[in-house]
Amino acid sequence: MPVIHPHSAGIDVGATSHWVCVPENAVAQGESPVREFGAFTKDLDELVEWLLKGQVKTVAMESTSVYWIPLFQKLEAAGLEVILVNARHVRHVPGRKTDCKDCQWLQRLHSYGLLNGSFRPSDDICCLRSLMRHRDNLTKACGQQVQHMQQALNYMNIHLHHAVSDLNGETGLRILDAILRGERDPKELVKLRDPQITRSTVEEMEAALKGDWREEHLFVLRQSLENYRHLLKQMEVCDGELEKTLAKVVVNPATVVKAERPKNPPAAESKSKKQKKFKKLKAGTGLKRDLSAEMTRICGVDLTRIIGLNVLGVLIVISEIGVDMSRWRNAKAFCAWLGLCPGNKISGGKVLSSHTVHVVNRVAILLRTVAPAVGRSDTWLGIFHRRMRGRLGPAAANTATARKLACTIYHLLKYKEEYIDVDCLIYQEKIRKSRIAKLCKQAEELGFEVLKKQKAA
Repeated sequence: MPVIHPHSAGIDVGATSHWVCVPENAVAQGESPVREFGAFTKDLDELVEWLLKGQVKTVAMESTSVYWIPLFQKLEAAGLEVILVNARHVRHVPGRKTDCKDCQWLQRLHSYGLLNGSFRPSDDICCLRSLMRHRDNLTKACGQQVQHMQQALNYMNIHLHHAVSDLNGETGLRILDAILRGERDPKELVKLRDPQITRSTVEEMEAALKGDWREEHLFVLRQSLENYRHLLKQMEVCDGELEKTLAKVVVNPATVVKAERPKNPPAAESKSKKQKKFKKLKAGTGLKRDLSAEMTRICGVDLTRIIGLNVLGVLIVISEIGVDMSRWRNAKAFCAWLGLCPGNKISGGKVLSSHTVHVVNRVAILLRTVAPAVGRSDTWLGIFHRRMRGRLGPAAANTATARKLACTIYHLLKYKEEYIDVDCLIYQEKIRKSRIAKLCKQAEELGFEVLKKQKAA
């Protein structure tokens, strides 16, 4: 087998040490091509210096937990080409696994050009991704504190969640503050409710606010509420930092691919009542700041026009994949990377399995999450989701709809064209023609002749 990368190295990344293997001609005679380095910064500097001394140009390393990030940054800053490899794709022979043999195996596979690098966005997108993941952790922490408040109220037999839809809403927070100030009279607490609440009557709410006021549970309620409000302040500060990071993102004009518009562009957007209602539901972003202008500048198009995506959803997508779609050769490869395509296993000409490959990807999780809401809309995607749900079930329908959304995102980011929703009547007519063509083909296979009905004069 010919050597593709003669100046290559393999690194087995660990928590306390890194094992490095270089070609035998990269070291002096009598010196071992395999060395172990520590995980401290000075050790990483020695590792990089040793590679440069051996005239190594490209490095393959496993993406082990988060231990690879400092080493990756050091190697990239030194001008070396670094390829991140999934450990599942470089499995060694059973019974021969050691750190020393792993780095040798990586170096050999990489020298023959048998390894594919994992996706890693640009540095500014990586900064954005770190902040978005931190914000996601803050959101989950807020949810945990709300659960703690709910648990404390249940211990005291206070059924506030039956009276109001959101415990952390305006009415719920006003009532909780009054309870912690010492108010125990249900009639006085009910006066704090919003007049627009229709979930419960005044009598039902008074009955829900009668309970056993115990000091230990009130203490837990107080601390949980304080933690919740502290996390909200932290989230607001995080939104400010996100805005600063978005302003620093530089869009490379070279990534914009000029393509011709389709010969038959889709019809104008449907104006049904259900669709207008769905558009209004998309307005809530969960962000403390309006980042829609920055997102449009970075993306080059308004991705919020896609049904089911708001500013927060677009921000999650961009923070994970960036805006450079040239990393994937086509939309099919992009969907396969997201884990939204069937993983066909074929042996002997037979398809053994077609289950979707399990991939932990935040973009895929987002698209699968919004798929049921899209299925309830009066759009062509809603019609598609309901068709798939009737044929394959809810899970497969969510995956299929998520794949449609992923293809749409890919084409909009690659070709920088505005999204135009397909009219429902046109989509239904397309489905009708497809069914007719299928039935005609089946009839011909069975020996029948299909005659078209003549229109009356």
